[in-house]
Amino acid sequence: MIERHLSCLAPSEFHRLVYREWPGPPGARTLVCVHGLTRNARDFDAIAEALSAHYRVVCPDMPGRGNSEKLANSAEYAYPTYLADVATLIARLDIESVDWLGTSLGGLIGMMLAAQPGNPIRKLVINDIGPFLSKAGIERIRSYVGLDPTFPSIEALEVALCENYKTFGPLTDAQWRKMALDSAWPKPGGKWGFAYDPRIGDAFKQGPLEDIDLWPIWDKIRCPTLTLRGAESDLLSHETAEEMTKRGPKSKLVEFAGIGHAPALLSEDQIGVVRDFLLS
Repeated sequence: MIERHLSCLAPSEFHRLVYREWPGPPGARTLVCVHGLTRNARDFDAIAEALSAHYRVVCPDMPGRGNSEKLANSAEYAYPTYLADVATLIARLDIESVDWLGTSLGGLIGMMLAAQPGNPIRKLVINDIGPFLSKAGIERIRSYVGLDPTFPSIEALEVALCENYKTFGPLTDAQWRKMALDSAWPKPGGKWGFAYDPRIGDAFKQGPLEDIDLWPIWDKIRCPTLTLRGAESDLLSHETAEEMTKRGPKSKLVEFAGIGHAPALLSEDQIGVVRDFLLS
């Protein structure tokens, strides 16, 4: 694995985007993996390692997350910036097409990219997100995104992390600990915070929340698509996921029992579903 960076241009300024790359075998296709709203590229370490036997795997930290720079203007934590950043990343990778795996926010970015004429997406995997987002799920995310807690130790941060992301399903102690370490950012006085800019939550404070309807975007997608869903997800309903199999790209649907938003893609059964789809 190699960590790289590139300069991307938002409306106000350039910013540094960091990405992790598993080179894969010579001549391998490229898989781009993009994380959820408050997460970072390290969420894909396990699946990237597994798929690097077949793929060149590239996992960026979106701006304001992980090791990528924060944006000066919080209003630019928005889809036009994210789409421009991933377009710049794909140009840097010097390839004509990519396969895409996106969790939540990363899935929406992939959907928006795949809906564009002449887009580079060959196959699309979207993890627990879709063209209709329920107000209830958005409300739950708003309850913690944008906060800037300070923790006296990694252990205390891990406790909060487990509470925020308990819908990821049953993870091992070692998996939770790795996620905590990957999510931690040092603060003065030997304390710790989460590794994202709390201002990414500013958009959630703009007026009352409503359901979000992106069906016109979904209906423009034509590439082979796989939708993963936590069977207890409060962001992607079963009804919406079923409708996704009938409209637009007519996605294949796989649901995982006992999991909410979103499957963590750490277990072999979840990784295997993604691998089988991409290699089929």
